[in-house]
Amino acid sequence: MFVVCGEALMDVFAAGDTPTGTTLDARIGGSPFNVALGLARLAQPVAFFSAVSSGFLGERLMQALRVEGVATGTVARVDAPTTLGLVGLDAHGVPAYSFYGEGCADRLLRMEALALLPHKISALQLGSYATVVEPIASTLRALVERERARTPICFDPNVRLNVEPDLARWRDMLAWMLPRTHLLKISEEDLALLRPGQGRAQFAGEALAAGVGLVVLTRGSEGATAWNRQGEAEVPARVLTVVDTVGAGDTFQAALLTWLAEQGCLAIDAIGALSSAQLAQAIEFAVTAAAITCSRRGADLPRRAELPA
Repeated sequence: MFVVCGEALMDVFAAGDTPTGTTLDARIGGSPFNVALGLARLAQPVAFFSAVSSGFLGERLMQALRVEGVATGTVARVDAPTTLGLVGLDAHGVPAYSFYGEGCADRLLRMEALALLPHKISALQLGSYATVVEPIASTLRALVERERARTPICFDPNVRLNVEPDLARWRDMLAWMLPRTHLLKISEEDLALLRPGQGRAQFAGEALAAGVGLVVLTRGSEGATAWNRQGEAEVPARVLTVVDTVGAGDTFQAALLTWLAEQGCLAIDAIGALSSAQLAQAIEFAVTAAAITCSRRGADLPRRAELPA
């Protein structure tokens, strides 16, 4: 079973004024939350490891997990609010973003929650702001240390400066994770933030030298590039009409993990031993899945039947 770790929240959009206020449209979200849903839609057994509010918004998040078939026995329910990310327009019609997360449920995953995890984990996926805010960040570090010798560790920094604006914390986390990560997926935007001025191949070489088995750089409309010790592969993006890109990176990661699982390559040694041809096939599968998400509104991740066998 995959275990995906990190935040679950509500993205709240301003949906128009009323005579006495504003209508708000709250939608389930959070990058790790999306990856977990994406894996379930791609017919992979997956559990979500997080803390979720016992309030009504938390129950809505739990309902979404259950409906999609994500295992929830690894979720700690806590008496704290659900994180909110508010999106609206300011007085000049420019999108304005506000984030309310201090003291909220998804940060409150504590060490004792590690007891909820299954004994056997196929792969551990983590990233985004849960890796740099406390106490969840310390809990996830303890989990990585516990599992890294026996379980593939998959990491996507997914930098969110509106949550944690201190880039030093994100850079420290990346440096800590490199020797403990078997599969690193990083966007070109995050690479520019975390390693300004460093070239793609130079960073990939640094990561591989640190112990990473497979490095994948997503490049938006330019596709994706992958490196391991056997070689590299580059795959262009699919040509399509883009509706929006919400959830594209999460889809890519869920699909990449699915390809590895289906091909019998989801093992610490196997991840780093993929041939250049296999790298290209894996990235092609992930790029195709991400393109489907980009072709529809919101983080509407594809199901297995929508992708090639």
